[in-house]
Amino acid sequence: MLFSRRLVFRSSIHSQLHVICRTMSGPSDDIIEQIVCKESDITNNGMQEFEVGNNGNKVLIVKQKNEFYALGSKCSHYGAPLVKGALGDGTVRCPWHGACFNLKTGDIEDYPGLDSIPSFKVTVTNGNVKVSVKKCALENSKHVKPLTKRNLENKCTFVVVGCGPAGTCCAEKLRQEGFDGRLIMITKENYLPYDRTKLSKALSADVNSILLRSQEFYNSGNVEVLTKTTIESIDTNKKIIYLSNNEPISFDAMFIASGMTPRSTPEVSKYDNVFTLRTVDNANKISQSLSSDCHLVIIGTSFIGMEVAAAAKAKVKSVHVIGRSDVPFKESLGTEMGERVQELFESKGVVFHMKASVKNYIGYNNRLSEIELADGQKLKADVCIMATGSKTNTEFLSGSGITLNPSNGTIEVDENLETNVEGIFSGGDVANAPVYSANTKASLGHWQLATYHGKIAALQMLGKKTPIKSVPFFWTALFGTSIRFAGYNRGYTDVIINGDLENLKAVIYYCKGNDVVAVATVGSDPIAAQFADLLRSGKTLNKNQAIDNKWLTEEEDAVMCTRL
Repeated sequence: MLFSRRLVFRSSIHSQLHVICRTMSGPSDDIIEQIVCKESDITNNGMQEFEVGNNGNKVLIVKQKNEFYALGSKCSHYGAPLVKGALGDGTVRCPWHGACFNLKTGDIEDYPGLDSIPSFKVTVTNGNVKVSVKKCALENSKHVKPLTKRNLENKCTFVVVGCGPAGTCCAEKLRQEGFDGRLIMITKENYLPYDRTKLSKALSADVNSILLRSQEFYNSGNVEVLTKTTIESIDTNKKIIYLSNNEPISFDAMFIASGMTPRSTPEVSKYDNVFTLRTVDNANKISQSLSSDCHLVIIGTSFIGMEVAAAAKAKVKSVHVIGRSDVPFKESLGTEMGERVQELFESKGVVFHMKASVKNYIGYNNRLSEIELADGQKLKADVCIMATGSKTNTEFLSGSGITLNPSNGTIEVDENLETNVEGIFSGGDVANAPVYSANTKASLGHWQLATYHGKIAALQMLGKKTPIKSVPFFWTALFGTSIRFAGYNRGYTDVIINGDLENLKAVIYYCKGNDVVAVATVGSDPIAAQFADLLRSGKTLNKNQAIDNKWLTEEEDAVMCTRL
């Protein structure tokens, strides 16, 4: 049964709350026992926050199938209040970015983020709902699972290529699930894994402030992280990799999540003031090049280009954006949303040149000065950012026998994320992988899905067959306006728009035939999260149910809530 509505109920017994604290071995082990509400205060399939203790900390209480659950109240990713999220069958999903947590254990089941949330003991006695929590767990919104130490007697070696979200999650999951052989992570970057999603939204970052994990964390599980290292080649018959430092490493299983490299061209990359954005070093160089008298030109109107335009507008004199399509985000969000986003940007002073192409790059002494468009117009360019797509990092697979997709160079994988070579897996945007609920394969550059791929690959490497069951979910924030998207809309035939898109409060349903295959929302949380839960539960939504958002108010026994 899917419960698509968020139900919040009254708390009427604050005067009856009873708190008992008992000290065990120290302050960090303090136990707080508190009656938070009456059993009747929350109806079935409802959830509500309650303050526990005296420091303003809250616990989320959920009642489902007449059982009560107590969890941390905030998502472990960016701290969103889960009470405003989507309640599914045995799960609660974050309203902002779609992370999904198990009601019983607090374990993270879908991403983004890497950590679980705390779960607490809850009992019902004489109609009173009481929680028992450790004070230290109550004060921390994240539950970081410990890593297994290496056992030197285990001669098995697993290699993870790439330290993006897929590789990071894979390595952690391997250790969390008990793998105690040698574990090596390989990255060509200079740093430990970090949150790349913040770069285009801020354009500068101290890498230490955005690290996903510390060196101490990896040391705790004897995870070897080889930075500034690449793989030169792979001998898949002998299962040996050859590194850029000339070191050969034998392996038993491998996960390839080597990601993408932004596209550029020799004619423009020769200029010192032309940049791509992929790494923290890229972001910091861009930030250092911007100034109040700078004319910025961005080529490309997908997520990187648009997020950079929004982040840079207040820092420069002008921002011009060049795009090949007629509106921004057309491929990912469609014409209607693209038009409204363009209007938003134009109201902030961003100038668009759509259905345009570059005829010539004009520069002197290794510095670009102007960009000439095909129609003859010339744009002053003190800084130019190329956001024209990416190419796969798969050069090291040449001669390996691993099958690549001939159309885009991605790595072909099956339903287990395994390549055609046994024991070698791939995930993230470098993989052409099955898309749950869409009956197709694709390469999707979503942080959420890449993280999930890491989890699934780790389980497969350990022989724990686990089907892919994650609905693509992505988000962006532009001039303070957040857009959420769930599903897979390539090949959609028409859209249904509910709400007021002009005032940035709407839901767009992307339809393929009679089925809704994806939704985009603006100012309408948690509908994207609710739709992701619906698809994850193996159900479908038809066009009639999408009109006026009727599916959100239908009774639980409606057709859409019946398992297929």
